Amino acid sequence: MKIAVVGCGYVGLVTGACLANLGNDVICVDINDEKISNLRKGIIPFFEPGIRDLVEMNLAQKRLMFTTDSELAIKNSDVIFIAVGTPSDKDGKADLSAVFGAAEHIARYMDSYKVVIVKSTVPVGTGHNLREFIRQKQKKPVEFDVASNPEFLREGEAVNDFMIPDRVVVGIDNGKAKEVVLSIYKPIERTGKPILVTDVKSSELIKYASNAMLAARISFMNELSHLCEAVGADVKVIAKGIGLDSRIGPRFLQAGIGYGGSCFPKDVRALIHMLKESGCSSRLLESVDAVNETQKLSIIPKIRKLVPDMKGKKVTVWGLSFKPKTDDMRDAPSVVIINELQKLGAVVSAFDPVSERNARCILGNVHYADTPFGALEGSHCLVIVTEWDLFRELDKNRMKLLMAEPNIVDGRNIYEPGEMLSLGFNYVGVGRG
Repeated sequence: MKIAVVGCGYVGLVTGACLANLGNDVICVDINDEKISNLRKGIIPFFEPGIRDLVEMNLAQKRLMFTTDSELAIKNSDVIFIAVGTPSDKDGKADLSAVFGAAEHIARYMDSYKVVIVKSTVPVGTGHNLREFIRQKQKKPVEFDVASNPEFLREGEAVNDFMIPDRVVVGIDNGKAKEVVLSIYKPIERTGKPILVTDVKSSELIKYASNAMLAARISFMNELSHLCEAVGADVKVIAKGIGLDSRIGPRFLQAGIGYGGSCFPKDVRALIHMLKESGCSSRLLESVDAVNETQKLSIIPKIRKLVPDMKGKKVTVWGLSFKPKTDDMRDAPSVVIINELQKLGAVVSAFDPVSERNARCILGNVHYADTPFGALEGSHCLVIVTEWDLFRELDKNRMKLLMAEPNIVDGRNIYEPGEMLSLGFNYVGVGRG
C-alpha cells in the first residue's frame, strides 16, 4: 500500500519505518529541512533502540523515503497518517495547530480518495472536526474518510510495541475506510494480536484513558510510599503483595520520584481539561497530577538528611532522561531535582548514557562525566534518578572508595537497603521503611 506519514518526530518516524518494514511504500514528510536531510542519511533525531536499523534497511530497499514536499507525499499515497505533536498549552489543553496544519495541506493537494488516519493524540471530537475542516478547505470535492488509530508506543520499546502490540485500536465511522485500515494491520493481526474497532470518539478517548490509568497507578504507589516510610513498611513488598492479585497485576506499581516524558503528564492534563470542559469532575486526575509533581521534590529532604548543608558540596546524579532506553528529557524529574540542588548550593555532577546532549540544552552549571564512576569521584551524595540497568551491578566497593562520603539516595529503589548498609553506605530509598 502507498502510505504518507505527516510528521517525522518520535511517533511519525517509528510508524513510518515499521509500516515500510511490513512491505508498504512509505513517504514521510516534515517541514524541518535539516531533519529530513539527516534522515535521508540515516541520522536519527532521537535515541530509540532498533529504529536506526529499520530506517537504514528500508531506505536501502527503497520502501521508505523522506521529503519536505507535502504535495508529493499526499498525491502519491492512498492512506495518510497524521503523526504530528500535540503539546499542552498553559491550561493543559492539547495544541492542535500542527494537526490542522497537516489537514490543510491534505485538503489542498488531495486529488483522489484518501483515508486520513489520525495517529496523533487528540481530544475527543477532533476526528469529526477534522473531517469538516478538510471539506471546507478543499478546492474541489474529493471523497475521503477520517479514522482514528492512537499510538501506544513506549519510549525505549517503540519498535516492539508497533510490531508486537498488546492491541491495535482503530476508530472508524465508515465501512470503506474500515477495509483499508484493517488491511494495513493484517500482518500484525496474523500474529494473534487483537484489533479493536470502535467509533472514532471512543478510539480517541481510549488513548487518554490508558495513559491516565497508568499514571494513576504510579501516583498511588508514590503516595503510599510516604505512609510506608512513616510506619516502617517496605513499598516494594507492598507492590509485590498487591500485584499478585490477578485483578490488579504487577505493572506500574513501582514507587519512585514521579513520571515524566512526552505522554503521561501531557495526556493527564489534557484529560483533566476535557473533563472540565464537559462539565465533569476531574478531582481524581488533578490529584494524580499533583501527587506526581510533589513526588519529584520529595527526594530533596532525603538528600538533606544525609547532607544537611549542601553549599559547595558535590552531589552526583545518575540518570537524566525521564526513563531508561530513551534520551527524552521532557518533564524529566532530573530537571526539577537538579535545579533544586543548585538552589541549595550543591555542585552537581551527572552521568547518563545517552541524554547528555539534550540535558545540556535544559540544564546549566552541571558537570557531565563520561562514566558513572567519573561522576562519582569526590561526591558527598549519589542520587539515582533514572534506573538504567548499567547502574545495578557496578562495583559497590569502588563506588564507596571514590566518594567523599558514602551517601546514597536511591530514587528508583534499584538497590537493596540491607546490602548497601552492610557495605557501609548511608542508604535511603523510596518507601523502604
